[in-house]
Amino acid sequence: MKSKVLVYGFAAMCILAAVAVQRLSADKGQAADVENAVVVTKVDASDAVGKLDVEVLAQCTDNKGEIMLTRVGYVASYNTLNKQPNWVGWRLTANHVSGPYLRKGIKFHEDEEVPEPRATDADYRSSGYDRGHMCPSGDNKWSQKAQEQSFLFTNICPQSHGLNAGDWNEMEQQCRKWAEKEGEIYIVCGPIFYSSATHKKIGRNKIPVPEAFFKVVLSMKGEPKAIGFIYKNQSGNRPKGDYVNTVDQVERITGIDFFPSLPDDVENKVEAEANINDWGI
Repeated sequence: MKSKVLVYGFAAMCILAAVAVQRLSADKGQAADVENAVVVTKVDASDAVGKLDVEVLAQCTDNKGEIMLTRVGYVASYNTLNKQPNWVGWRLTANHVSGPYLRKGIKFHEDEEVPEPRATDADYRSSGYDRGHMCPSGDNKWSQKAQEQSFLFTNICPQSHGLNAGDWNEMEQQCRKWAEKEGEIYIVCGPIFYSSATHKKIGRNKIPVPEAFFKVVLSMKGEPKAIGFIYKNQSGNRPKGDYVNTVDQVERITGIDFFPSLPDDVENKVEAEANINDWGI
């Protein structure tokens, strides 16, 4: 199903995101204006920056239990069954990679917009897992409200400390460098739950621990390009290139169709390629 999100200014691309094969997808509806949200739409291929209307499209195998959440800095597809996001997507601009609004003093907190049972701080305490941001605090320093909303548990997943503080953090920093270089990029990330796995659960609310995480990055500067990444939920200290996948490969792993609103020729091209030299990694 589909979901509409209005955004300020121009945007550049249909960003989708998603989840593992058993996961949920976006529902169609109206939402409030959001400057930094996931955008969508049909691209005017003659426009180098891709001026788009504002429609987010997602196509997934299931949409049961999904709640769409529109925030100042991101849009999230929340899974009421897993009690964490299916995916989180946002537009990161060069102007948003820095700012005065820091995370100091902000606590992780429940999201009262989703029904109970839902994740709480107690679920993570002494669990052995970090409270892993999907849309990172570091991408929300441009707005106090955006910064605070990044600490909602609907933007958080149980994440290995070694991954959260290590290679995942390095990729978040890399995305900020790309935003500065490209002017703006679109990011979608989320947890992966493999259907063959028995998921470990933490806390009284039995929050399942993802087996892996995905991240997809799109730039519309000049010739459109996209790249995907898959990270196992474990410690590691590997080059960024070791995690690279094409969007097509991420789709096969997650069971989700990314960028369905792009013209077929553009979609097919960006999804089939993941040239690390184009991204400087």
